[in-house]
Amino acid sequence: MRLHEYEALDIFEQNRIPVPRRELVSDIHEALRVAAEIGYPVILKAQVLVGGRGLAGGIRTVENPDQMEEAVDELLMREVKGMPVRKVLVCEKVDIARELYLGMTIDGYSGKPVIVASTEGGVLIEETAKAMPEKIAAIHIEPSFGYYPYQARGLLRMLGIEQKMITAWSDIIGQLYHIAIRYEALIAEINPLVVLSNGGLMAVDAVLEVDDSALSRIRFPLPDRVDRIENPLERRGREIGVTYVDLDGDIGLISSGAGLGMASMDIIGQKMKPANFLETGGGITADLLYRCMELIMMKPNLRGIFINVYGGINPIHEGAKGVIRYMQEHNLRIPVVAKALGNRQEETWEIFKSGGVHVVTEAATEKAVEVLYKLVGPGDKKAGRKANKK
Repeated sequence: MRLHEYEALDIFEQNRIPVPRRELVSDIHEALRVAAEIGYPVILKAQVLVGGRGLAGGIRTVENPDQMEEAVDELLMREVKGMPVRKVLVCEKVDIARELYLGMTIDGYSGKPVIVASTEGGVLIEETAKAMPEKIAAIHIEPSFGYYPYQARGLLRMLGIEQKMITAWSDIIGQLYHIAIRYEALIAEINPLVVLSNGGLMAVDAVLEVDDSALSRIRFPLPDRVDRIENPLERRGREIGVTYVDLDGDIGLISSGAGLGMASMDIIGQKMKPANFLETGGGITADLLYRCMELIMMKPNLRGIFINVYGGINPIHEGAKGVIRYMQEHNLRIPVVAKALGNRQEETWEIFKSGGVHVVTEAATEKAVEVLYKLVGPGDKKAGRKANKK
């Protein structure tokens, strides 16, 4: 779960990392009040859960009240990388002498926390790594040993940081590391970490992404992850415990794994248009598949449904009962094709057939999709696979 910038800045400030004065607003009247209190010029930053807002037009510098009205209206009426802007953060504009980078993430190879620092901030760290690798230094933290300040000092000396900055910067490294550990973050990032004209350091941007699987363990307050999902169908998917991505098509899809779902979606897309990606994970029950049917049928104008499930740890025969119960209760008329293999597959086939589902017993997903295609026809494929904007 990625936090909004303003949420991450609040956490940074609570943990003694210097941040700019700021306030969240949702209309021009609030923005004018906050800017008057902070003092012009100010920075307006669209609060959306995507990166690269600056290049996408989501960050504006405002010099006076006249510019403020135009800028706030323009930001609140736009989308940034497909995400609607509902809130804007009004921040003080600080006098920047230099921009640095600081981040912590989890190394995918070792599984250990890694602290990354660079003398080149304000740009994508990946670009710096390719163009100027000598400007980046990193250290891995051994979880059983923990973090100690001398490690940060060694990291900064690797970058050639002058002695007068090492103490202040290493303090921020320590605080960022402890934030990342407390919140079980996949990434905690300050880009840029700026050197002010008076020599101080300040985090003028903040990224904090929490591991979804750790949410139940974190003892510190966090926002509700469901509330921040804009698309109502995707929000419903999260509520019932499945992964759902809304697409611009008319063939509903239920799968029992991410790989199986992606493959099914690609094969459907060769002749038709998938309406969604949905994978149940490993906890199939009759009730869950009933709710999955409810979810995909919330999409208007579906022409057919494709179910592709595998019975390893999943009790697919129970899932079939939920599908049939939904079809009977709602008198479903559109074609439903199912490919179900694995544990208790013959029982699953009989349950599906009893409710009018077209069962394909062959292993190849292409064969099952071909059956569905013969039942529904090609439809309109012009729109392609583009995510819906709700």
